[in-house]
Amino acid sequence: MVRAFCHASFAGGGYHHPMKRVLLSWSSGKDSAWTLHVLRRDPAIELCGLLTTLNAEFDRVAMHGVRRAVLEAQAATAGLPLWIVPLPWPCSNEVYEQRMAETCQRAIAEKIDAVAFGDLFLEDVRSYRVKQLAPTGLEPLFPLWKIPTDALAREMIAGGLRARLSCVDTKQLPAAFAGREFDLNLLRDLPPGADPCGERGEFHTCVYAGPMFRSPLPIETGEVVTRDGFTFADFAMQASEALRV
Repeated sequence: MVRAFCHASFAGGGYHHPMKRVLLSWSSGKDSAWTLHVLRRDPAIELCGLLTTLNAEFDRVAMHGVRRAVLEAQAATAGLPLWIVPLPWPCSNEVYEQRMAETCQRAIAEKIDAVAFGDLFLEDVRSYRVKQLAPTGLEPLFPLWKIPTDALAREMIAGGLRARLSCVDTKQLPAAFAGREFDLNLLRDLPPGADPCGERGEFHTCVYAGPMFRSPLPIETGEVVTRDGFTFADFAMQASEALRV
């Protein structure tokens, strides 16, 4: 996509501003994927990359537990470069904030204007992101903010997004939910009080298809393990496809 001033509008006598260059915080899950879909439909936005924190000890997406190979396949089918921020395990807040500050410096050097997040309604999370970006001059964007989560979950599913639950907080959901498809049956089966989008950490997802991808990812579910109160479902690229990539 060309980043340039548009031709002056003779009718209005003015000109349009250049497109806003945006880096998207990418968790490998449904909310960031839907944020990508929403941003792609905005003609004023130029998406420049997907920013992901990776647990360097396990080579998996922090929190979600998704393998690097699946993450890289997501970025490839989304047609965007991947900005990986490796984090040690365990990781202190100081180290996390230092790594993110370095990433913000890179973003500024690459003429990025804003960082977009898939947050839905947690005020403390939003406030933290705004505070961290404030000194950098990068604008925080929250395209899905305050959309009612039941309606949003149904819109994602109806819109063709496909994801599976990669991580379940067993204090909030039965472990058997790990590995399940994010679909209307799942929404029906969630216990009362659970957020339909898992925004309170009930579950995390791994997206493998949707309107934000050029083609679906052929993933297969492997081992399911429980560790420290969380149940993780492992997803891998199907062997024949992994060889082809």
